[in-house]
Amino acid sequence: MTVRIAMVAGEASSDLLASHLIQALRRHLPDAEFYGIGGPKMQALGFQALWPAEKLAVHGYVDALRHYRELSGIRRQLKARILADRPAAFIGVDAPDFSLWLERRLKDKGIPAIHFVSPSIWAWRRGRLKGIARAVSHMLCLFPFEPELYRTAGVPVSYVGHPFADVLPLAPDRAGARELLQLSGTGPVFALLPGSRQSELRNLADTYIATAAILHERHPDATFLVPLATRETRLLWDAAMARHAHLTLPLRTLFGHAVEAMTAADVVLVASGTATLEAALLKRPMVITYRIGKWSWRLMKRLAYLPWVGLPNVLAGREVVPELLQDAATPQALADALDAWLQDAGRRGELLETFTDMHRQLRQDTASRAAEAILPYLRGRV
Repeated sequence: MTVRIAMVAGEASSDLLASHLIQALRRHLPDAEFYGIGGPKMQALGFQALWPAEKLAVHGYVDALRHYRELSGIRRQLKARILADRPAAFIGVDAPDFSLWLERRLKDKGIPAIHFVSPSIWAWRRGRLKGIARAVSHMLCLFPFEPELYRTAGVPVSYVGHPFADVLPLAPDRAGARELLQLSGTGPVFALLPGSRQSELRNLADTYIATAAILHERHPDATFLVPLATRETRLLWDAAMARHAHLTLPLRTLFGHAVEAMTAADVVLVASGTATLEAALLKRPMVITYRIGKWSWRLMKRLAYLPWVGLPNVLAGREVVPELLQDAATPQALADALDAWLQDAGRRGELLETFTDMHRQLRQDTASRAAEAILPYLRGRV
């Protein structure tokens, strides 16, 4: 009998996590079939996408409200399909605002509901723990400080580490990355990562370009690398560059190649999110920045439990890299913070040790651990 597993993955990072998990589960269940909402990496493995992952890639409360009716309709249709199919399990990969509602209703109907990637309850919305306990059969956590929160709430939980730590080398090949990107100059290299979502480009692109202009005045021999994830974000970046056509900057736009750009860089300017963890695992000094709508920002500030938003700082339990957010994210302040890394070799050495220890802690063979935690829920349904 073929095992069918329903899944939801809502954006690029979730698509990657889910694709690794599909491969790990198929090592135990070669004929397993997967369907639901997913991205191109999942689909390349035979995942049946009833809706594409980008349908769920909303950003902030205002954006979520704008798309609420459409997302609610998709969720109701998916719930009806899953209840009719009765798959062996449902796995929600991130996308908590979409998936937890679904998981609770599926769990109530006897379908195991596994959630892969803990919502950031340690940072904000800790009151969701009771709701999560009702919704999930098992929580899979990427970070080592998360499981204890769930154990105290009576939620079955496993720490599985982070897949980026498995994929990225402990000692990144910086010279190789520079050769690959044909960087032959002697000046500093800055990687600028304004985000993978269109809303992030709208909020940050102009600030990034203005920051690069200040740095170029200080370092005329500098190179700036801008890896962009999609055609849509590339178009938004190009539009921002057109608004600054009076500037002449040694700026190279890349389609993808974010890992190579960060590995090659002396310093990284990065939008808060998963890319900050990648930069940490690549052992790069960085400055974290972010901007969202003012009402979303006010609400986030009211609900926040931790003084940091960047994963490197959260994992370290202290500020190891600067965070310049919202109104503090001025081009001058960002340029000064990036420049400070270039001037302090001792600080860069300390950061290298911190990030290497962090990498070892997160390297757990995540996909295999996650599959092992899920398999008991599939027994008896095969």
